[in-house]
Amino acid sequence: MRIATWNVNSVNARLPTVLEWLEAASPDVACLQEIKCVDEKFPREAFESLGYNVETHGQKSYNGVALLSKYPLSDIRRGLPGVDASGFEAEFEQARYIEALIEAPRPVRVGGLYLPNGNPVGTPKFDYKLAWFDRLHAHARDLLALEEAFTLCGDYNVIPEPRDADKPETWAGDALFQPESRAALRALKFLGLSDAGELGNQPDGTYTFWDYQAGAWQRDHGIRIDFHLLSPQAADRFRGIVTHRDARDMEKPSDHVPVVVELED
Repeated sequence: MRIATWNVNSVNARLPTVLEWLEAASPDVACLQEIKCVDEKFPREAFESLGYNVETHGQKSYNGVALLSKYPLSDIRRGLPGVDASGFEAEFEQARYIEALIEAPRPVRVGGLYLPNGNPVGTPKFDYKLAWFDRLHAHARDLLALEEAFTLCGDYNVIPEPRDADKPETWAGDALFQPESRAALRALKFLGLSDAGELGNQPDGTYTFWDYQAGAWQRDHGIRIDFHLLSPQAADRFRGIVTHRDARDMEKPSDHVPVVVELED
């Protein structure tokens, strides 16, 4: 089973590109982030024509996540459970998480997420990023108690280590590279989750995002911020990972590229 995660940066603006990649790569499951549309405006029929079942958790103009699967979907969740201790939910609740059980012969649960960016540091946006991380941590702990194969995949908006950026010094003041952000990601892994990129021994310089500005793509000034975090049961089934760098060179590309994990059927 091949599971993709991809921040598409507006599904309607880049629909031909997204469909072209899906048709060529043909993942069994795809988690999309930043669809930037309400559920009713998601181009469902275009994906169904490729054989996918479609579930969305949309939001007008911003954020939004979708889950595509060639297998039936069940136990669907939209949004993380709970209200964080700081009371951010009422003011900042955003469409950033979708989850379902993929009813394959060997089922796997997939959670697709778009973690808050958090910039500028020192503002409520950074506080919200950390509070959202806390809720994700609590949910991951609950999922681990089920002892199921699952991946929490998506755009984490965190640069884990200096080696995950071409020029780490330029990110020193950014929310993606703050000690608190990196510690929150480590805390998730310390629960018992495995970074598929590390399991697959992907080399330094395997980036997943290049900004549209200042020739970042042409100069390879990239960062790695899109991950699959696997439960122990999923890690036991891990067979490989591919970062589809070539997607950044497609016509009207997203600033992110797909990352595909393969699990044993």
